Amino acid sequence: MKGHVPRKRFGQNFLVSPGVVAKIVEAIRPQANDVVVEIGPGLGALTEPLLARLAHLHAIEIDRDLIARLRERFPADRLAIHEGDALQFGFSGLGPALRVVGNLPYNISTPLLFHLAACAERVRDMHFMLQREVVERMVAAPGGSEYGRLSVMLQYRFEMERLFLVPPGAFNPAPKVESAVVRMIPRPRAALAATDEALLGEIVKSAFAQRRKMLRNTLRERLSEADWAALGIVPTRRAEELAVGDYVRIANRLAEAGITSSSSRS
Repeated sequence: MKGHVPRKRFGQNFLVSPGVVAKIVEAIRPQANDVVVEIGPGLGALTEPLLARLAHLHAIEIDRDLIARLRERFPADRLAIHEGDALQFGFSGLGPALRVVGNLPYNISTPLLFHLAACAERVRDMHFMLQREVVERMVAAPGGSEYGRLSVMLQYRFEMERLFLVPPGAFNPAPKVESAVVRMIPRPRAALAATDEALLGEIVKSAFAQRRKMLRNTLRERLSEADWAALGIVPTRRAEELAVGDYVRIANRLAEAGITSSSSRS
């Protein structure tokens, strides 16, 4: 930490608790030949114990000062540093069975999770430190206020488990919120039932755009009363009351009717 001032624009809160680091590494259980990429290695708190178990590690870092420090500390043949924004990084280029880990910057965590979901077929598992509130939304069940677009889209693509909580004091500077570590394992392609996943995403986004309104209103341009009846879904329900499978059935009914996502029409 000495000599480096955390940059707010990069959302830097450095993990400094050896006990928490050990718990994360134990949860990951890295094996020597695993292909692992760490997002935001920072000052190397997690990087060092990972390299103690791995033959090689990839790391994505946007801060040039931290990159310089990492290059001084770790040999290039052990740590491959990819300079740039994780939101723009092509994770699929690192090969199959990728294991992704990191203490994710809270200010980009949601778009980054969607970015990673797009290349889930190349991923074996992911272990992330995130704001507790975000993790609660990720694993939330239907019916609660935490359940939303993030819940549906990530639960469609991943099996997820909140592993443990991390107090603010485990970081420097200490954030104002609790954190949590989550494990994400991609569901097999055969288990993904949506005919048009882009259309599924649009349906979910529309439903939760005005989550206090009834689905009859939020999806009125897409579904008729006959559609709701055929689906067996009461149209006076709200977005948070439907399970992931319900949204898949809605999207598939529209796809069967020849309706496509806006992206496929452009």
